[in-house]
Amino acid sequence: MTSPSDYTPPKVWAWNKENGGRFANINRPVSGSTHDKDLPIGRHPLQLYSLGTPNGVKVTVMLEELLALGHSGAEYDAWLIRIGDGDQFGSGFVAVNPNSKIPALLDRSGPKPVRVFESGAILMYLAEKFGVFLPAETAARAECLSWLFWQMGSTPYVGGGFGHFYAYAPTKIEYPIDRFTMETKRLLDVLDKRLADNEYLAGDVYTIADIAAWPWYGGLVKFGQYGASEFLAVHEYKNVNRWADAIGARPAVQRGRMVNRVQGELSSQLHERHDAGDFETKTQDKLTAAS
Repeated sequence: MTSPSDYTPPKVWAWNKENGGRFANINRPVSGSTHDKDLPIGRHPLQLYSLGTPNGVKVTVMLEELLALGHSGAEYDAWLIRIGDGDQFGSGFVAVNPNSKIPALLDRSGPKPVRVFESGAILMYLAEKFGVFLPAETAARAECLSWLFWQMGSTPYVGGGFGHFYAYAPTKIEYPIDRFTMETKRLLDVLDKRLADNEYLAGDVYTIADIAAWPWYGGLVKFGQYGASEFLAVHEYKNVNRWADAIGARPAVQRGRMVNRVQGELSSQLHERHDAGDFETKTQDKLTAAS
């Protein structure tokens, strides 16, 4: 690999499979399936195909919050998609999400299955389907959706930008790390200032904007995401920390964070969720002890 100062872009870019860093085995410049594989289907109205990354956690938190409110129609099967193994390139998954990214949702509650992909779209779909976590009043709805799309638009700078170059890139290069660190801290400052005068992102009410933002920005300030807590000085963002603690204390959030999780304490990993009782009986610590 050449050093940054030695690199001159060619006239026509060519894919170098050896130059992709941690995710070289799954990154490619074309879309579509690589193999035939049908998706499993469980007994519940909603079928979720996902992994416990921040984008995946958004949806499992939303579903657990809906169930906590008594919406039985939000019962779901959560199937594990191991993106490191290329599960997202199976033909069945691509049929639900042609972009081959988790999460993907299939709503089988009606006469014809409805596919929904992109985490923000899934949150909106579920909020509108069940009539919660998205204000109906015009101004409040606009505020909520503005912060939802702020998260959707801003987080690629955090994950694909800062996270990639700080934690995953094959070499540490000062310029992109500085560039994306600056933007990540700016975004944390935007959030901190908003939360200085508001309990939640959209105001006084917990909404899908919080459900979307918490796995990412809560992850940065509370869970050591990318191993960057000290580097980013996350303790400085007092209002973000207060907000992250409040949301993290919600039982539905704690359950949602466990679903499709494949790292961390074994007791925090519920690889697949097909019944509410799975949280008590099928976490990895219990499955390991029983095997």
